[in-house]
Amino acid sequence: MVFRRGALVASDTRWTPIGHQRVTEKGWAVAENQQLIADIMATQQLLQARFGYDRADPLFSSHLTLSQLKILMLLAQHGSMPGGELARTLGIGLAALSGMVDRLVVQDFVTRTEDLHDRRVRRIGLTKQGSALIANIFNAGEEKMRTLLSRLSAEELGLVDQAMKLLLNAASSSGEA
Repeated sequence: MVFRRGALVASDTRWTPIGHQRVTEKGWAVAENQQLIADIMATQQLLQARFGYDRADPLFSSHLTLSQLKILMLLAQHGSMPGGELARTLGIGLAALSGMVDRLVVQDFVTRTEDLHDRRVRRIGLTKQGSALIANIFNAGEEKMRTLLSRLSAEELGLVDQAMKLLLNAASSSGEA
């Protein structure tokens, strides 16, 4: 997907330093904002593409299917889960989950254990090897970002820090983070 200039929203048309444009209540030129957003999104796509070509990334060397990766990521986030709950979260049936979990058990990424409160329930949890794999996948991106950031000057790092905090605040105020 390529991001391009967005549509203008209805508002007052006023003279701005870059010509006649629609201006929001805060005084920002909407066309300029939309262009900046498109530029930022395009730059992020290029950055993701550069990171994505690293075949040394543990994600590429793990030989996991997308469904298996989803299982490991959910377990890393939520801890051990009953099989039924994991299947519902993934939007699949218990039979489909069972086959995927079987393959992950064989690879020593997950275990099945009896629930302490209900022996009929099997809990699925990460093994040490499964936890290490997910940590390596997550940390690989972190290490790439750390290496990239280390190439910036102190002033540039300050700008990136401010931008990241602005994004976090925007996500927090919209309930997305």
